[in-house]
Amino acid sequence: MRQIAEDIKQNHFKQTYLLYGEERYLRRQYREKLRQALCADGDTMNVHFYEGKNISVGEIIDLAETLPFLAERRVIFLSDSGLFKSGGEKMAEYLAAPCESTFFVFSESEVDKRSKLYKTVQSKGYAAEFAPQDESTLKRWIGSTLARDGKKITESTVQLIISKAGTDMDNIRMELEKLVCYCMDRDVITDGDVEAICTTRISNHIFDMINAIADKKKKEALELYYDLLALKEPPMRILFLIARQCNMLLQTKELKSGGHDNRSIGAKIGVPPFIAQKYVNQAARFKASTLRDAVRQCVEAEEAVKSGRMNDMMSVEILILSVLP
Repeated sequence: MRQIAEDIKQNHFKQTYLLYGEERYLRRQYREKLRQALCADGDTMNVHFYEGKNISVGEIIDLAETLPFLAERRVIFLSDSGLFKSGGEKMAEYLAAPCESTFFVFSESEVDKRSKLYKTVQSKGYAAEFAPQDESTLKRWIGSTLARDGKKITESTVQLIISKAGTDMDNIRMELEKLVCYCMDRDVITDGDVEAICTTRISNHIFDMINAIADKKKKEALELYYDLLALKEPPMRILFLIARQCNMLLQTKELKSGGHDNRSIGAKIGVPPFIAQKYVNQAARFKASTLRDAVRQCVEAEEAVKSGRMNDMMSVEILILSVLP
């Protein structure tokens, strides 16, 4: 990210940029920074946007070989093309020696770092990974974002926002916009405001449900399940998330027993280190055998619903009660 900022500052650009990773908000922000820096205002002749996996690489290469019309450069933006996962060999060959006046900006959710296209961009251009941000970075960003809107907030209230909204910056940004509108006539945002207006992500409900199961609180676990149903979440999606949570806890437990620290565990299960600590704490409350049984029961519950042997809503109820240690 610093390299992109430096390139913009120096007005000296690589011909190819790859912005990839889970954090969509930051990818979008840096893509826009590059657009503003590379493209002249109002230029519609030399700026091109492609999205999705059905793009024609041949068509793009033909376009790239066309000299810009009354401009310094032609810029091609591609989003979620999937070329960094498969089918990118032809593009890789072209980007090894592209037309000097054509620039590329790729934005991808997932890439295969072993692919020829990724290696080409890495060697000839610049690849920037946008991973979920750590807790301290999110706190600073939330504070500065609200400050620009004239709002003040305590660190504990910021922590409450993260606990409800998760670490996805797009999701957090939407919650902050709701809070600013809700507190329009006040300078300070309180815990009460967050509780009143912010939406708790379904994954947080699942986490709390697993905690209730660990505490052998059957009633609380079922109430959380009914809350999700009231929010129009399909029972089979809830079942999938319970299975996913149990599987991640099992992985966490095995990694922890193998001597891995939170950063290493987070990298392997795909969460920031401070979230990994929560998984470590929750996994410690279960035996590995209990978690394996829970994953197996989730599979059996799904099969029972698909075969028509059990109602989907009831299957999850029975599961919640049966995985109690």
